[in-house]
Amino acid sequence: MVYVEAQNLPSHIGIIMDGNGRWAQLRGRERVEGHREGSKAVRRIVRAARRLGIRALTLYAFSEQNWARPDLEVDALMQLLREFLLSERDDILDNGIRLNAIGNLGRLPAVVRTVLDPLRSDSAGQEAMTLTLALSYGGREEIANAARELAREVAAGTRSADDVTEEALHARMPSLSVGDPDLVIRTGGERRISNFLLYGLAYAELHFSDALWPDFAEADLYEAIASFQGRERRFGLVGKAAVPVLGEGEGAATSERAPRSEESATVLRLVG
Repeated sequence: MVYVEAQNLPSHIGIIMDGNGRWAQLRGRERVEGHREGSKAVRRIVRAARRLGIRALTLYAFSEQNWARPDLEVDALMQLLREFLLSERDDILDNGIRLNAIGNLGRLPAVVRTVLDPLRSDSAGQEAMTLTLALSYGGREEIANAARELAREVAAGTRSADDVTEEALHARMPSLSVGDPDLVIRTGGERRISNFLLYGLAYAELHFSDALWPDFAEADLYEAIASFQGRERRFGLVGKAAVPVLGEGEGAATSERAPRSEESATVLRLVG
């Protein structure tokens, strides 16, 4: 049983969807089959996040570095992306989801843009949840683009160098238009960020799952959220009074994690 507090949900969740290729290789199948199974996991997790009331979900679907993969794999990924957008169009529109996309979208092939762009436009007024697909995306590249834009403004005389602030840079990050991520999940057992949401990641809580992305289930999402809810987010400030966990005497070990109380919070009981 996994307990998720209904009123303490992360507002913005980012997910690094890792493990499609390994999932296929472990089963003696082509890598593209892993990506196809991974698209089913996307549907599963988007719907679960929408049901929970998550305000924004950002999925790392294709990085700038992924273009260096074999052409056959890249072409298959683009075709799968097109199929996903076509198959999920009605669900996205019917469930109040706004579809967003970030990254170097100009590099995407026409077969993707011709379905991506209309769906972004048609869902622009939806407010229940924002689903952002990071496509041809890189965190370093996004920071460089924002800095370049500010540099042009300074050169043009429309902004002074003193006006180049953290807030000004933040405002030029498309990935953060829905706010900084509160929780970033990586699947596949790896423990790295891989150039994802670097600027907004400053105070995000991180959760690493050993599940390969095609196997990532609703219960794994709930586990990540429950882990997030059990942490104290201090943002560089002093935390709350520590809770004794090993005795009450001097030098007793302490914990900054507040004890969970079903009486003090509305709790969703989700079976894992």
